[in-house]
Amino acid sequence: MDVNAAVAAAAAIAGVLTGVIAMLAFRWSEREQKRPTRTSLHTDPVLPPGVDTVLSVLRSSAVVLDEADAVVKASSAAYALGLVRGGRLSVEPMLQMARDTRRDGEIRQVELDLPRRGTGRGEALAVSARVAPLGSRLVLLLVEDLTEARRIEAVRRDFVANVSHELKTPVGALSLLSEAVMDASDDPEAVERFAGRMQIEATRLTNLVQELIDLSRVQNDDPLEDAEPVRVDELVAEAIDRCRHQAGAKQITMAAGGTADLHVWGNRGQLAAALGNLVENAVNYSPARTRVGIAARRVTAPGGEHIEVAVTDQGIGISEKDKERIFERFYRVDPARSRATGGTGLGLAIVKHVAASHGGEVTVWSSEGQGSTFTLRLPEAGVARDRAHQHPDLDDLDDEAGRTTPQSSPYEPLPAPEVLP
Repeated sequence: MDVNAAVAAAAAIAGVLTGVIAMLAFRWSEREQKRPTRTSLHTDPVLPPGVDTVLSVLRSSAVVLDEADAVVKASSAAYALGLVRGGRLSVEPMLQMARDTRRDGEIRQVELDLPRRGTGRGEALAVSARVAPLGSRLVLLLVEDLTEARRIEAVRRDFVANVSHELKTPVGALSLLSEAVMDASDDPEAVERFAGRMQIEATRLTNLVQELIDLSRVQNDDPLEDAEPVRVDELVAEAIDRCRHQAGAKQITMAAGGTADLHVWGNRGQLAAALGNLVENAVNYSPARTRVGIAARRVTAPGGEHIEVAVTDQGIGISEKDKERIFERFYRVDPARSRATGGTGLGLAIVKHVAASHGGEVTVWSSEGQGSTFTLRLPEAGVARDRAHQHPDLDDLDDEAGRTTPQSSPYEPLPAPEVLP
């Protein structure tokens, strides 16, 4: 009996020891699994606390690289710009910057021009890249897209250059003519001739300054703050009256038609200036003894009822290449004719801005030798009132100012001009 008891006691002690050993082995295994190994340091890098949240709200494209130049974290913007492909940074200059920063810990910044992805155009993507160390093993790359900022700066630079050139021309002419008047003080006929030229240049200078003011106003002001229902018939009548003298001198007939009693919602002064510019252009670029027509109608569009006012002439027409640029500031289809008529090259740019700020658009149909039709489309009074605060930011119009899609005219072109005896 004593032997059996001893065997049972020994078996119990052995079981307890086995359980203890198994428990110790299990805890040791768990500890070893939680302990970072050399391999895990390279394959599973962890971002410092809070960095992931900060990167998600940055406007810049963000990429985090590990010791092996593998991408640990990349924003959606970085993928959109084509910076990351297949889990690697695809821009070699940026990759070299990251390696240098990882080696010496210095922050680096550079501006680069990158090819655009998925386009057949040769336009480059201008970016600013900044690299900084992130902890002891990671490197942070921030990339800012500068393409739009550079484009706007180029537009402003060209505008200043054009303004300087356009102002210098009449001012220089006035200076020379004033000297000629002084030298010809004893010749009444010469004085009268030079004085007449001075009046022409002074008028051109006045018109240029006024249109610069008008362009600045339509760009900076909200035309719908003081908006009101405006009768289209009255706008057409004002535009015709504004150009009556020029049309009479060239024996050009101006005819108005279309649907009566239409209304648009907007700034009366800006709308009158826009339509007046279209009619004035039609008269200036039409040969003598021809016709200019102004017609209004209501059309149905996805956004509601719109009013279209079309100005049709029998002028020289516009070539396909010029249609792409006619709404640029200071661009002239025929510079010689424009200067002869006192044009500044700002009229259509003003029309473009007025149309856009009122929630509309301006389109052109033209054929060389057959004339042109400019169509101003604006929301009808009730529709425009509901959308009073939904017009686009005028700063974005600079990219579109020189580009318009030629469209077919909804109006029949006027017949070929008849040369009257």
